[in-house]
Amino acid sequence: LIEVLQRVVAQLSGTYGVVVMDSRDPARLVAARSGSPLVIGCGEGENFIASDELALLKVARRFIYLAEGDLVEITHNSLSIFDSQGNAVQRDETAPQAQYHAGDKGRYRHYMQKEIHEQPIALQQTLADRINNGKIDFSELGSDVADRLANVQHIQIVACGTSYHAGLVARYWFESLAGIPCDVEISSEFRYRNPVVRANSLLITLSQSGETADTLAALRLSKTLDYLASLAICNVAGSSLVRESDMALMTKAGIEIGVASTKAFTTQLAVLLMLVAFMGKEKGRPEAVEHKIVHALQTLPIKITEILTWDNSIANLANNFYDKKHALFIGRGELYPIAMEGALKLKEISYIHAEAYAAGELKHGPLALIDKNMPVIAIAPTNPLLEKLKSNIEEIRARGGELYIFTDKEAVFNESERVKTIQLPQVDDIIAPIFYTVALQLLSYHVALIKKTDVDQPRNLAKSVTVE
Repeated sequence: LIEVLQRVVAQLSGTYGVVVMDSRDPARLVAARSGSPLVIGCGEGENFIASDELALLKVARRFIYLAEGDLVEITHNSLSIFDSQGNAVQRDETAPQAQYHAGDKGRYRHYMQKEIHEQPIALQQTLADRINNGKIDFSELGSDVADRLANVQHIQIVACGTSYHAGLVARYWFESLAGIPCDVEISSEFRYRNPVVRANSLLITLSQSGETADTLAALRLSKTLDYLASLAICNVAGSSLVRESDMALMTKAGIEIGVASTKAFTTQLAVLLMLVAFMGKEKGRPEAVEHKIVHALQTLPIKITEILTWDNSIANLANNFYDKKHALFIGRGELYPIAMEGALKLKEISYIHAEAYAAGELKHGPLALIDKNMPVIAIAPTNPLLEKLKSNIEEIRARGGELYIFTDKEAVFNESERVKTIQLPQVDDIIAPIFYTVALQLLSYHVALIKKTDVDQPRNLAKSVTVE
């Protein structure tokens, strides 16, 4: 049967994960992977095939991730792996990345709700062992990591969806805090154009699953180009993206089951911010910059715990959205990508059409949409851009818009029947994007509850996008 599958696979193109059983010999399975992930679960006197180890955590404690093009033949007590050329090969076994009880909802109604509330612990895990004596420690990347990253003169980030928004936030951080030029591009666009690679450019890929088809294709394309190195930031240690990158930093968020990403996003941002501090130091930025970032990161789990206490207030606010068809999110600076992420979360799980704009762009078109039926969500912490944002908010108020302003206790806004403020605790500007993300996650979750949509498995979407 394995020989038959080898001949068939040679004629196939595209992305697939195939498992074949002969009804006359049901104790033997053969499988092949191209693009889509396959993992072997090794149990006690039994073996399994699945697309994700999460499906096998209750029955297997050892896992083997197949490489691209691999074929495998398994029985209950044997296992043979062949590469794309038909040669017998060995693949490393790995321990499970999480315990099976991590998939239990516990006291929570939905996985998404659970994962929102797990963020303080997830962020603690992300930071653990990476901050020593007030400095960022990335020794996990090897003893020569400082030398390798010191040569970087440009950063190219590629990602999809929520991970793309994390990259957009990081662009502000890399340029303002580390002084390193940074570009961010959607993976599906990057892979289908002819990019000009800047000198000594580091490619950073972001993916929760590490199996995102377009991001993997972008990484593979980069190997034919003149990039200095590739670095994956990912939540799954055995994933294709991690295995095929020169370096990898794990987000350590734990299992994320809800399709709409929450803790995977905030931990990506935490890793990126640590990387900004580390690379800034290697590029000769003042030590005070690293110290400021480290201090802000160390306060982050406590601050996220604090914002979760606003859950009931945000749930009450969500009652204003149940009959809305559209929503507009605005922000400035590094909060603009967070507005984009807030809009994405709302549309993903509540099916309300939502868009985000840089607040300074309102006069260039979006103001035409403003009326009493268009709620506008503004992210307005106290920072150097607040006065500019207040001017944009007044433009909306003057046109009868319905405003919901997420801000802090130091900012002053004039409330009215059509202007509501949600005054959150004040946080350091550096971590404000991560902090305000959680408030928008809660808003989207509670709107979805009211609309009675499928929070964890929204229609037409999948957790891991393994096809183009």
